[in-house]
This record gives sequence, structure tokens and C-alpha cells, in this order.
Amino acid sequence: MSDEMEGKGSCLCGAVHFKAHNAQKSMGACHCNMCRKWGGGPYMSVRCESEVSFDGKDSISEFSSSAWADRGFCKTCGTHLYFRLKENGHYFIPAGAFDDQDQFTFDRQVYIDSKPHYYSFANETTNMTEADILEILGK
Repeated sequence: MSDEMEGKGSCLCGAVHFKAHNAQKSMGACHCNMCRKWGGGPYMSVRCESEVSFDGKDSISEFSSSAWADRGFCKTCGTHLYFRLKENGHYFIPAGAFDDQDQFTFDRQVYIDSKPHYYSFANETTNMTEADILEILGK
């Protein structure tokens, strides 16, 4: 079984469609303050490397949320479309935006030290702190 798949999906209104050519079958949750403020909870996403294509690019707006990442969303319906690293162009696309979600396995959590006390997941996952992530990013 391959760890990658070609995933397709869209925003809520259908103005933007995407195809992720190297979508990972594993998915994770980010508990950082920015992700929780952006979506009201953890950001459940799939790493898609840099080979992602979009139809409806005119409907995409971007926000530079940090020195190392941009966040994209649909201008019409507000659907979160991606978190993209500036350095290597790797996309993290919300798992819920994919048409076929049955192949995903929830296996990691990042910024686990920022997770609020009022929720937790039952899955056993690899957990990384903010310091772990900043070290990986070289920050």
C-alpha cells in the first residue's frame, strides 16, 4: 500500500477545485494558536508536498500569517484551502476539503504543548511540541 495518493477536492461553494498529486494518506492536527484562531479548533490537514493544482485561482485569496507560511481561502465562501510553507512550497490542505476522505489515517499532532485542555483525541499519535516544529523549520 502506497503512502501517497492523488487527492481531489473543492471549497464549499465549488468556486475552487484542487488536485493534490502527492497527498499523504496520513493526516495530522495542528494545535497552534494561529490555526485554532483561523478555524475555531485544531487544523486537521493532509501534507501534499508542492504538486498541487487549482482551478478557480481567481477565487483564492492569501494571507501571509507568518514569516514562513501563507494561508489560502476561497474569497466567496471562506473555505480554508491550504497552509503553504514559503520556503519549499509544501501544502497542508484541510482533510475535510478532499472528496475521498476514507484513505486518511490520523497519526500526528503538532504544537501539542499549545492544545487547550477542553478537547483531546483518542487516537495514538506522534506528538510534537512547538520547539520540535521550529527546530525542523530551522527557526
